[in-house]
Amino acid sequence: MNRIDPLGIYGLWLRDVKRFLRTPSRIAGALSMPLLFLVFLGYGFEDAALPGLSEDIDYIQYLVPGIVGFTMMFGASFAGLSILSDRDVGFLKEILVAPISRTSIVLGRIAGGSTTAFLQGILILVFSVPLGFRFASVFSLPLAFGFLVLIAVTFVGFGIALASQFRDSEGFMLIVQFIIFPLFFLSGALFPIEGLPGPVQYLAYVNPLTYGVDGLRAVLIQESMFPVALNAGLLSLSSIAMVALGAYLFERVEAV
Repeated sequence: MNRIDPLGIYGLWLRDVKRFLRTPSRIAGALSMPLLFLVFLGYGFEDAALPGLSEDIDYIQYLVPGIVGFTMMFGASFAGLSILSDRDVGFLKEILVAPISRTSIVLGRIAGGSTTAFLQGILILVFSVPLGFRFASVFSLPLAFGFLVLIAVTFVGFGIALASQFRDSEGFMLIVQFIIFPLFFLSGALFPIEGLPGPVQYLAYVNPLTYGVDGLRAVLIQESMFPVALNAGLLSLSSIAMVALGAYLFERVEAV
């Protein structure tokens, strides 16, 4: 049964959003690491001369889009953890045997995980303003929100695909952290990728987060390596690919 069930998607989305909003400790935990990066790196490297970074751009201006992208990736990737926690309490079995297609379950999970990751990204943007970050234009915010959504969908799909291959949360958390931190450092979030060794730069170019961070910089501070359309196009392709992969692997999850 592959019929899309809008009511089922909405129910799963609402459950994830309510769980997020009703746990202040989860919100604080999700924001603590990005805020530490912003404060310590933003002020610590304020006067540093980084290879590839224009002298006209303050480091805090360069850093904020990267930290927002990291926040989105971190929060979205761990959306897969909810699948494993639901398996532990028996909720996953209940929805798998319910009269709702697995495609709808995946879409509901993606919608919920993307929304919570989006909220985390917005909060980091808000907290960055008192630290000295300035938007190039308020009219750029809708485009920035579009990039936030694409980043969230990409890495929620990745998280679901990865979680579908695990039966325990400990193994999932170890592997996802092993993957996302190299993606973070190779995305240009902290420093321009032009300063990386040649072979390492190629790894950055196949990293979806690279185009998410660069797209955010393009619309928020009007400074980027690639055109906005290219960033948006490549990130859209990666989001479609990750959603398709997540749906494909979730179809094989057993209801036990």
